Amino acid sequence: MAARRPEQAAIKVPDGKRAGSSIRYLTLSYGELNLEVEAWMARFSDRGVRRGDRVLVMVRQGLPLIASAFALFQLGAVPIIIDPGMGRKNFLSCVASAQPRVLLGIPTAQILSRVFRPAFRSVEVRIWVSGSTTACAPANTLPIPDAADTRPSELAAILFTSGSTGAPKGVCYEHGMFDAQVRMIREAYTIEPGEVDLPLLPIFALFAPALGLTSVIPHFDPSRPGSLDPAHIVAAIRQENVTMSFGSPTLWRKIVDHCLARRVTLPSLRRVLCAGAPVPASLWDDASKVIPNGRLHSPYGATEMLPVASVSSRDFESRLGYGTLVGRPLPGNCVRIIRPVAGPITSIGSLVDAAPEEIGEIIATGPTTTKSYDARPEATAAAKILDGTLVWHRLGDAGRIDADGRLWFCGRLAERVETANGVMDTEPCEQFFRDVVGVRRCALIGLGNPGRQEPALVVEPTHPELAGRELAAALREVARSNRLVTPIRKFFFHPSFPVDVRHNAKIHRLTLTRWAATAKYWEPPDP
Repeated sequence: MAARRPEQAAIKVPDGKRAGSSIRYLTLSYGELNLEVEAWMARFSDRGVRRGDRVLVMVRQGLPLIASAFALFQLGAVPIIIDPGMGRKNFLSCVASAQPRVLLGIPTAQILSRVFRPAFRSVEVRIWVSGSTTACAPANTLPIPDAADTRPSELAAILFTSGSTGAPKGVCYEHGMFDAQVRMIREAYTIEPGEVDLPLLPIFALFAPALGLTSVIPHFDPSRPGSLDPAHIVAAIRQENVTMSFGSPTLWRKIVDHCLARRVTLPSLRRVLCAGAPVPASLWDDASKVIPNGRLHSPYGATEMLPVASVSSRDFESRLGYGTLVGRPLPGNCVRIIRPVAGPITSIGSLVDAAPEEIGEIIATGPTTTKSYDARPEATAAAKILDGTLVWHRLGDAGRIDADGRLWFCGRLAERVETANGVMDTEPCEQFFRDVVGVRRCALIGLGNPGRQEPALVVEPTHPELAGRELAAALREVARSNRLVTPIRKFFFHPSFPVDVRHNAKIHRLTLTRWAATAKYWEPPDP
């Protein structure tokens, strides 16, 4: 891009000031960003960073993240990306398991590494970075090293999962997998160089330079996604004529509600990619009113394989009690629904496919399927299935494929409720209650031991005063209307659901289950 379009804007980072009603940005062209990357390469090389070195990246979103990450890729070093908001215990455990040789971090990160020395004991080189999102590398007076001739099968990065249903794990990405991701995303969503992107997840800002986009960095703290001010995002989209954005359903629900309340539209947007949790039917409907010239898309996948499938507002449909439509597998991907298996699967030939439209376990393979977790052979064995030269990934999700070959998501396998009368999947069951007045979010949980669990529903009410007998009675009335959810008789009210930090969308149902063991519940009598 620096060679073909050196003058095109590559990145725009808000500098925290405003010029009248406009947002002020530090803007770098592709030519300038390339010089910035080279300055980082020279600095890293001078500090002894070598090809294959593991580098824990603890910098702010914006220019430091993009420039340093591409410099590490060019050197053949391996960036390690961990969500800092996953909690101190999990974060330190991830650092210890990844064993970085280099710490690239802001002052707070450097201090943290001294306080918690055991987790950072592998670190030999510490490179300090400014805490500003607009920080540039120091002026370069050092020789620029040659870019490494990396192979497609060479380790490129270690990206940690969010740990929403277990301990976070480091996913090993190869250079060829990143290349395949860029190609699949470009083709699936017809993205053209020169478009303008506003990513609401920092790591997705790394796709913009590879796709030839101008990346507008949003003004919000990604470690606290719930603090997002939709007014800032809307202002940036309208001012910079943003054509594309990626974010979770929770964040886009806030943005869409803000626009609807003020009768504002976002005509420049061609596409919004919404992922991290199922997109509610109401958001599909409301987004079309706000994005008159574009479409909402929901890519389905996981850190270990993304994207697997995708659905757009043009093709989305809702089937109450069936699950959430996540679309058709993208070209090059293959998806199967198998009868769930406990424990590792050592032979692809031992699998039994689920019956047509039956809910089962989702497995998939394709060019972006990662092969292993870092330093976690037992987790790799549990999640991967060898099939000759192919590797299938077990997504940990329940789902089904309909008569038209479309994939439907039915919830996490670990969160299924196993009653004496059969299995209840979270997504099909929760769909019945989401539109009840007074319900912000809801979660199906199981009380007791698997195989004899009693199903219950935890509700996060729209207002605290609604948590009580009347809302519980209304929920029970809904439960009585369909045999799929009739067994649900107990209703809990929780003021604020525990959710993942990355998307602020995945509900930690297992945490809610532990909370419910000692919490008050309502059990309305049937007429």
